[in-house]
Amino acid sequence: MPEASAAPEITLVANDIRAEGGMERQLTVLVTGLLDAGHRVTVVSRTCELPPHPQLRWLRVPGPSRPFALAYPLFLLLASALAGLRGRGPLHSTGAIVLNRTAVCTVHFCHHAPQASSASRASRPTAAYRANAWVVRWISRLAERWCYRPGRATRLIGVSGGIARELGEHFPRMRERIAVIPNGVDTEHFSPAPRPAAGAGEALRVLFVGGDWERKGLPILIAALAECPGAELDVVGAGDVEGHRRLAGRHGVEERVHFRGTTADTAPAYRAADVFALPTAYESFSLVTYEAAASGLPLLATRVNGIEDLVRDGVNGWFVERSAADVAARLRALQADPELRHQMGTAARRASLGFSWRRVVEAYRELYSEIEEERWTSQA
Repeated sequence: MPEASAAPEITLVANDIRAEGGMERQLTVLVTGLLDAGHRVTVVSRTCELPPHPQLRWLRVPGPSRPFALAYPLFLLLASALAGLRGRGPLHSTGAIVLNRTAVCTVHFCHHAPQASSASRASRPTAAYRANAWVVRWISRLAERWCYRPGRATRLIGVSGGIARELGEHFPRMRERIAVIPNGVDTEHFSPAPRPAAGAGEALRVLFVGGDWERKGLPILIAALAECPGAELDVVGAGDVEGHRRLAGRHGVEERVHFRGTTADTAPAYRAADVFALPTAYESFSLVTYEAAASGLPLLATRVNGIEDLVRDGVNGWFVERSAADVAARLRALQADPELRHQMGTAARRASLGFSWRRVVEAYRELYSEIEEERWTSQA
C-alpha cells in the first residue's frame, strides 16, 4: 500500500482570494499557511491576489462576478471543468460551487437555513433586485442539494458550531461527515492598544464594523445611542450613509455618529474604540467580532452563529437583543465602569487566542491526511 503523503497536494476552489472580505481573507491565510507547511496548492478561482510561490498554481475561472444569478451558474460549470481536468490531489471547495466530488467542502453559509434566507434578501427594493435574490436562493439551494450528499462530499466543514448544526438539520444523511473548523483571526495584527485609565462616565467610543447595515443592526445601534448620552459611534464599512445620517438626526445623535467609510486595515479602528457592538440578525462566523476580541474590546452582540462560540455572557461581553433599549443598557453599564470594560476586554483577548490561524491550518492539514489515509485503506 502506498504511503499517504505528509503534505498532500491540494486543489482549492473558491470564488475569490484577496485581502478584502471576510471569507476571502480567510482563504488567503489558509492557502499561505498550506504553502508554508510544504503543500503544493492549485487554486481554481475567479481572482487570486496571492504573491507568486513555487508551490502555487492558479487556474483562472473567467467570467463576471455580477449579477450573481448569472455569475454563479457560470462559475459552477467552468470551475468544475477546470478542477476535473487540471486539479491535483484532494479537492477542497468553499461551498457548493463545483459539481465534482469533493474531499472537503467548507461551508461558510447554509442557504437552506431560514435565517440565511432572510439575510440574503434583495439589497434594494426594486423588482429586478428582488428577482435576482429569488433566483440566487433557488440556484444556491439546488446546488447545495447536489453537493452536500454522501455521493459528492467526503467531509462537510462548518466554520462555526451554528453552521454545522444547520447542515446537520437540513442534510441529515451527512451528519456523520460534518465537523467544525472555525475560521481564524490574526491575533498578532489585531491586538490591544495601551489604554490610559478612564474615569466613570467619560465618553464611550463604540465601534460598528461591516456592510449590510440593516441586517447587522446599525439602525438599532443608532437608536441606542440616543439613550446613552456622551457615547460616540464609529461606523466602518460601506452602506447607505445619507439614509442612516438622517436616521441619526431623527434620534438627535447626528453629531455623535461618525461614518468612517471602508479601509484596507481596520486594526486602528479597533484600537481607538472602547467597545464593539454588532446587534446582527444573522452571521455564519462574524470575523469582525473575533478581530474586536483580539483587539481587547468588550463585545456586545446577538447570539448568532460564530459569535455564540466566542462570547461568554457577562465575562468578555454580553449577548444583546435586537432592541435599542437592551443595547443602550449595556452601553451605559460599560460607560459607568471602566474597570469592567478592562476586565471584559482582557477576557475577550484571551478567548480570541483559541482561534489562531496556526490552529486552523493544522486542523485542515490533519483532515487532509485523515482523508488520504482512508482512501489508501479503502484501496488496500
